[in-house]
Amino acid sequence: MLVNLAYLLNRPTGTTNYALNLLPYLDTLSPTYLATSASGLTHYTPVPDNMTAADGIAGHLRRLRWTQFNLKKYCKTQSSALFSPIPEAPLFFSAQNRPQTVVTFHDLTPLRFPDDFGGIKFFFRYYVPQVLAQAEAIICDSEASARDVVAFYGIPARKLISIPLAHDHQHFRPTAALPQLPGEKDLTSRPYFLMLGRQAPHKNLGRVIAAMSSVPSEFSLLIAGPGDPRYTPRLKAQADELGVRSQVKFLDYVPYDQLPALLSHAHALVFPSLWEGFGLPVLEAMACRTPVITTCTSSLPEVVGDAALLIDPYDSESIAAAMNQVCHDSSLREQLSIAGLVRAQSFSWQATGQATVEVLKRYQ
Repeated sequence: MLVNLAYLLNRPTGTTNYALNLLPYLDTLSPTYLATSASGLTHYTPVPDNMTAADGIAGHLRRLRWTQFNLKKYCKTQSSALFSPIPEAPLFFSAQNRPQTVVTFHDLTPLRFPDDFGGIKFFFRYYVPQVLAQAEAIICDSEASARDVVAFYGIPARKLISIPLAHDHQHFRPTAALPQLPGEKDLTSRPYFLMLGRQAPHKNLGRVIAAMSSVPSEFSLLIAGPGDPRYTPRLKAQADELGVRSQVKFLDYVPYDQLPALLSHAHALVFPSLWEGFGLPVLEAMACRTPVITTCTSSLPEVVGDAALLIDPYDSESIAAAMNQVCHDSSLREQLSIAGLVRAQSFSWQATGQATVEVLKRYQ
């Protein structure tokens, strides 16, 4: 079996972390990994290192061309089975040469919010449905994502397998260590709410900044995630206009090793995304015993169960009300901390990895 890892980023985000956490379980299948560097991989075949999201649109286009031509050759000469942890695979095989393909589908955000995603929406509109149609099986992060595949693409539900994601139990856990970020001091000198994720419109940062107008002034909001020149200046201007700029701090990308400390010391994680295929940050926060405020839409209720405060993501007053509850009700905060930790323990990469391997075994 071939495993396509050509898209992996050096600064891991959701889909990269997903693949990296599957590797110990995929090893049991003795696959050949297609990746830019060995990094401890067995049966490794090198691929070009300029084909990721870090290389912009040009990187994506190079990877799609490589997928269609080079990966297609690997499938013909090395293996009759292919696993891709994202919805990418070569197309237009003849019937006798087509490999048994399994792909993972994470979310349909670019089609739900096409104005926010530029050219990538065309990738989801025209290329992804062909990949899904030819795949033998499609692994989805959640029931919500599986429903989207059926509703948007008309793919038969029998091809879909929902396997929830997980978190690293050894990494994400409560810690007394303080976050140590370059150029940042005294992050924990005042109680703070934390937001994790890219600064894109569907992540809904604007409504949380608006909600800060109703939150006690001794609380701050830390926004941790890659900035975006299209949106970040707008968010900073909004904070200025509302008079809360002194309470809002933009941290940009936070290294993986600093996330547990940043989460553990947060008063709560606020994660009001308009749509998520899974929502790893809420699970990682619960594992760090951090109260969670998140949305009542998409996959997020599947992840948090009854261990979080659910809000209407389109209503900044709903977000503010939940933040104020956590500010003023210490018993509620303790209740959410305990319930979240218990909930997080029901997710594991071992379960995710083993369930994924069982699917892949059918197509070796």
